[in-house]
Amino acid sequence: MTLAQGSGARLPQGSGPQGSAAGGPRLGSTGDVAPDVFVEYGKRFVEWIGEFLANPERYPVLARVSPGEVAASLPASPPVQGESLDTILRDFESKILPGITHWNHPGFFAYFAISASAPGILGELLAAALNVNAMLWRTSPAATELELRALDWLRQLLGLGDGWHGHINDTASISTMLALAAAREAAGLDVRERGMAGRTDLPVLRVYCSEHAHSSVDKGAITLGIGHENVVHIPADAEFRMRPDILRERIVEDRARGMLPLAVVATVGTTSTTSIDPVREIAAVVADSTRAVAATASAARPWLHIDGAYGGTAAVVPEMRGVLDGVDLADSFVVNPHKWLFTPIDCSALYVKRPEILKRAFSLVPEYLTTRETAPVENLMDYGVQLGRRFRALKLWMVIRAFGAEGLAERIRAHCALARTFASWVSAERDWEVVAPVPFSTVCFRYAPEGKSEAEREAINSRILDAVNASGTVFLSHTKLNGRYVLRLAIGNIRTEERHVAEAWRLLRDAAGVAR
Repeated sequence: MTLAQGSGARLPQGSGPQGSAAGGPRLGSTGDVAPDVFVEYGKRFVEWIGEFLANPERYPVLARVSPGEVAASLPASPPVQGESLDTILRDFESKILPGITHWNHPGFFAYFAISASAPGILGELLAAALNVNAMLWRTSPAATELELRALDWLRQLLGLGDGWHGHINDTASISTMLALAAAREAAGLDVRERGMAGRTDLPVLRVYCSEHAHSSVDKGAITLGIGHENVVHIPADAEFRMRPDILRERIVEDRARGMLPLAVVATVGTTSTTSIDPVREIAAVVADSTRAVAATASAARPWLHIDGAYGGTAAVVPEMRGVLDGVDLADSFVVNPHKWLFTPIDCSALYVKRPEILKRAFSLVPEYLTTRETAPVENLMDYGVQLGRRFRALKLWMVIRAFGAEGLAERIRAHCALARTFASWVSAERDWEVVAPVPFSTVCFRYAPEGKSEAEREAINSRILDAVNASGTVFLSHTKLNGRYVLRLAIGNIRTEERHVAEAWRLLRDAAGVAR
């Protein structure tokens, strides 16, 4: 059954008021699609989305197209005359949907699974209709004030203390880059005015993170002119956590070489294994480093940033609050509601303890953006590079209100329980092994038959992964740990049930029987 034929998922088509004499949609007096046409199609769209959410497994989770296939199906030039919505929607069905990898599928276990909940989708719809630019308080007061309030709600849900200023960016990659920019500003190097090129008074800047930290730390350093070679990747312990003792050694060594330790990035839920760096111990290293050179004032203090893009969300579960132990000692912290809080992508929350430093790094107000309110206001454009800002807070606010603290915690708790169940299946099976701790809802594992070399095991697991992903019912990804090729199953979709995890396990075992 195709989309157009499905009883509950039928897209708008056929006769009706949508057509115009020229073949495109009937236009209203404003030149846009007529309001009654929009309402007709809008109702059908929502009906289709509702059916899609009720039965997301109707489509293969991984797109089954070859590179260039979607582009080849589309005209090379835009249409001269407007086309009917029916024609556009038929092409959506026949040309676009086949090329979609369904991140909203309950069998999506690759990378970090995400999901858009119904309240979040409705919030996105309303935000698109309002179409505000929340750059200044004046350009949409509700967008600014709701963002600040929703982020304070999220702070409370995570169990963080007072004193954090939160705002929303698109992704944690940008949030982390902004945190590093704040670190550079806090160092008192006058980079904002004088730049970095050609300066003989500027020391080499160093950023420290775990060898398992997200690549956004490296990209942020590259973008800010710090240099990739100045990102120091600290070795991890047996549980893939940054080692504070080695961090301390590297900072001391770099200071002795005349370098400036600019920032330390610790991670709560690393990308490959979801390991939790010992934040409190790392914060102590940063504090000790500061005291050791207190005579050099603020420039001596490394900025401590915490990347909790995935794992930080787990703190909404009361018994898991410990995952953020020590985070209140940091300067900045990022968590992504679009990863594991059922908010449609994109929505990344950046918290800073000293917002005046971040504002000092980026605030630039030309005359045409100058406003004069009767009371102090926040202009969110001051806390980053971008001027235009989407109304992302609306969907997050709706998600928090619709599920409440208990509902959000219940869903995350269930995901973690499913991960532990899957890990127990793997551990109990001959020739299979779990290769990393499972603090959240992601399991790193592999098929490791005896008598095989590591190269042979890599080839076998690669074949297993390809076979499982070809099934269309689940999608997994892989990583490498200590040189070993391992598989990852990440649970995060709000509609994932034990039957979906069990199906993944069945497919894995079946594929192993063939791949060996």
